Amino acid sequence: MKRILIPFLSVACLVLMWNGYSQHADSKTDLFHYKHSVVGNNSAVTNIVKELAHHQELRQIALQTKQTPYGMHLTYKDIETENIEQEIKETVLFNATYLFVLVDNVERITFTFPDYKYTVTRDQLDHWYGQPLSTIKQEQEVKQLLQHQLKSETKINQFFADLS
Repeated sequence: MKRILIPFLSVACLVLMWNGYSQHADSKTDLFHYKHSVVGNNSAVTNIVKELAHHQELRQIALQTKQTPYGMHLTYKDIETENIEQEIKETVLFNATYLFVLVDNVERITFTFPDYKYTVTRDQLDHWYGQPLSTIKQEQEVKQLLQHQLKSETKINQFFADLS
């Protein structure tokens, strides 16, 4: 019986892992399905955030929809990495970029980590990129923009210096 059970369980585990990976990979390519979402659509916002950097450490999403400017507050647990401050800065920029591209009426996003808190506005990020993020139509454009800006630690640090 053990001889049959162990291989069966091994195959079952592999199938489940592959299925989970496939669903995650498929949903990643479908992120622009949420283009033109609004802060008031909490399921769309939640689905977007679940695909972004460090979504595993996300503890809470709070949407500010009662009065303009509309915003959101994302609270994270500790991130395990060597250079925590730089990783958090890159996560904030990456996640804020996608959210400002995909969610039309969000004007500010607050990111709270155990030892760090940053609030980023749409205007600040548009200025940093030198273009309005709302005009981006395809995920490839976002990836190129992020790749260009996030390769420079100096640019990243300058953005956060300007937030203060």
